[in-house]
Amino acid sequence: MSFWINDEFTENNLCEVVRGIAGDLVEEVKLIDNFTNKKGMTSHCYRIAYRSMERSLTDEEINDMQWNVREEVKSKLRVELR
Repeated sequence: MSFWINDEFTENNLCEVVRGIAGDLVEEVKLIDNFTNKKGMTSHCYRIAYRSMERSLTDEEINDMQWNVREEVKSKLRVELR
């Protein structure tokens, strides 16, 4: 998931939002790319890994969860999704 961050953004808040939606299905939230453009805007790209020890997760289930994560991150953290 990639987005332009603001001055108030923290990685802890991102993890809190992700875990609030996906709970124990989140295995890892990891920053994989970070850059600042010529206008001074900073972008972060995170890889979110989902895993369940009890069952196989379906593509549809993960896609729905990821969509909800994106919408919550956008509204709660006030970032601009890319």
